[in-house]
Amino acid sequence: MALNPADAAFAGQLAAALGPGAIAPAEPRHHEEPRRRAVGQGGFVARPRTTAEVAAIVRACAAARVGIVPWGGGTGLVLGQIAPEGPPPLILSLERMAAIRRVWPEENALEAEAGAVLAAVQAAAARAGRLFPLSLASQGSARIGGLLSTNAGGLNVLRYGNARDLVLGIEAVLPDGSVLNGLKRLRKDNTGYDLRHLLIGAEGTLGVITAAVLRLFPAPAETGTALLAVASPRAALDLLALAQERTGGMVQAFELIHRQGWDFLAEAVPDYRPPLAAAPEWCVLAEIGLAAGADAGGALAALAAEAAERGLAADGVIAQSGAQREALWTFREMLPEANRRIGAVSSHDIALPLSEIPAFIERAPAVVARIGAFRIHVFGHLGDGNLHWNVFPPRGVAAEAARVHAPEVQRAVHDLVHDMGGSFSAEHGIGRLKVADLARLGDPAKLSAMRAIKRALDPAGIMNPGAVLAG
Repeated sequence: MALNPADAAFAGQLAAALGPGAIAPAEPRHHEEPRRRAVGQGGFVARPRTTAEVAAIVRACAAARVGIVPWGGGTGLVLGQIAPEGPPPLILSLERMAAIRRVWPEENALEAEAGAVLAAVQAAAARAGRLFPLSLASQGSARIGGLLSTNAGGLNVLRYGNARDLVLGIEAVLPDGSVLNGLKRLRKDNTGYDLRHLLIGAEGTLGVITAAVLRLFPAPAETGTALLAVASPRAALDLLALAQERTGGMVQAFELIHRQGWDFLAEAVPDYRPPLAAAPEWCVLAEIGLAAGADAGGALAALAAEAAERGLAADGVIAQSGAQREALWTFREMLPEANRRIGAVSSHDIALPLSEIPAFIERAPAVVARIGAFRIHVFGHLGDGNLHWNVFPPRGVAAEAARVHAPEVQRAVHDLVHDMGGSFSAEHGIGRLKVADLARLGDPAKLSAMRAIKRALDPAGIMNPGAVLAG
């Protein structure tokens, strides 16, 4: 069924109903996405202050058959927050709903509105002596609603899980404007379908998350961080297993980094000095969190020595201070920035069974070499099987010129991932960028169930039209 545009007349009706400041002309930031792959449309943005106002906006859109595109911090990487095609939608921003409503330290729980920035949630947890472990590069601008809607991952999934594992309850407005009041703080609640997990990861296609109760954790008293050169991806996996055994499962991050990342930093950020003088072919950035009284640095030193004896690791550096730890993580966080400056042909957020990762890394370059000459930069969250396997043009060739091969490269990489039992979308979601891949590679029974759920909850198709499901 065709949707209508969110035109000036519709925006005027909403403004009259909601009052001053609730409806405004869209700004350039509402139409941009970080990798500049597309430009969105939509002339008006709704900026509610309360869940009741969100419900009123959704009801008005449902009655007028106007599409809604939820907008959080604008940090999504798969075009989930912008609509390049179709009737211009109403952009729904929850940035004015940013309150930390309450913290229960004794329950390890925190209630936040969907517009709360991740860094603010982390800070509120820290003030209460607790940890909210979701951590990613965009935490200074990414908002809780968008992070839950995409089931964000980040650096600490290995120990604490994805975003959905950090949620106890959800408040959301459904496509008919009704409010799902699910802000419970219960660890056990078997009272029928768990709609919390239906909305988390749905990318705004089944409703608008307006608030959530989030799980907190005791903060590790002692943290140890090390950057270690490893012989190969297989050696990195063996080192991960050894680290888990020696620390009793207290590894909270384990990042794999290829030499190409060091080369890109030297090319794109020449003034930067990396933490090791000689760039290794492969290295891992590992972090452990231990209880009070434990010697995290000593544990890492013992691990590095045993790894060297087994031929798994060679050179490396163990952080001796908070500043050195921060420097190691700055190195990791600069890799995406170097990628951005070089300019990718095609970027891939993939997940594989851990044991398949070495074989994939060995096989994948030959797959794209049949299409053209490229440079490959692979890094990512080895501990949970999530790699960022990115394809770049040869040095001296503009990325724009090489992007003619992007669809073919993406299809070839995603086909190989699928054949090896992996996922072509690990932590970034489907958005609009990967809709065709989902339709082509998704399990038919799962896709049929997803379409049935979409039809049942959003029969008019107003919620983030064009995202996740084709048609």
